[in-house]
Amino acid sequence: MVKFLKRHPMLPLIIPAALLIYFVYVALGWNLWVSVSDWEQYSLEASYGFGGFQWYIHMFQDPDFWVALKNTLLLFLIIPICLVLGLLLALLMDQGLKGTSLFRNLILLPFALSYVVTGTVWAWMYNPSSGIINSILRSLGLDALAGNWIASQETVMGSIILALVWQFSGYVALIFLAGIKSVPQNVINAAKLDGAYSPRIYAKLVLPSLKGALSSAVTMLAMYALRSFDFIWQMTQGGPGTASHTLPVLMYRETFEQNNFAYGAAIASFLLVLVLVLILPITYFSRKKRR
Repeated sequence: MVKFLKRHPMLPLIIPAALLIYFVYVALGWNLWVSVSDWEQYSLEASYGFGGFQWYIHMFQDPDFWVALKNTLLLFLIIPICLVLGLLLALLMDQGLKGTSLFRNLILLPFALSYVVTGTVWAWMYNPSSGIINSILRSLGLDALAGNWIASQETVMGSIILALVWQFSGYVALIFLAGIKSVPQNVINAAKLDGAYSPRIYAKLVLPSLKGALSSAVTMLAMYALRSFDFIWQMTQGGPGTASHTLPVLMYRETFEQNNFAYGAAIASFLLVLVLVLILPITYFSRKKRR
């Protein structure tokens, strides 16, 4: 085996590249072709012939698509909320208070949980009859505030966003804390000797150094907002009705429940374009700032 690799030194590089091309780019190309094919329903004799852009036209005329697109964009509200909470938590942990290590581990715990576990736990918490949220409200005499959190079209998306903020705020806080700790201590000590007080030190020295941490946090949150299919599916399965449908949920339902494979491929292609439009500018400006 060693002699074979010595004779073909490029083979360890060619094989991963070939697998990447096949499982990523060939799959993307096949999905794009299916989206413009005449494959309407599941069939062992699907022709895969060119059917034009009928499914894209149908997509933009579908009311469920616009609901899913709106909900997908709503999930981006977790970005500013998590950034603010994460920064406040990072500043708190930077004070060196007793129990900071334990607190840091506790706020990181939600991020270590999978979407399936988080969705299940929050679905239990939102249960209108036995959930802990309504139980606490009733124990405080606030029965009027208790509600059907994920069973109501008015509150379901807010409930999902709250749960996602809970899961990611701690991780964002640790990203910011790492950025704060990257400021040389001798610079901070010199500022203190010059008479600068803590709020001014943070405003003038610490916060400007968080540009890299900020861009990393924004990119990470944007990616997770677009990848939250399993979380939403576990919590609401896109309900009630289509109130919590996002583009991944709509794509899954059309493809694997309705057997509309070409339409599901069209939604997936649109989602890919949306990811590129939203993520690439963030990545570009992040790298530009780092340079």
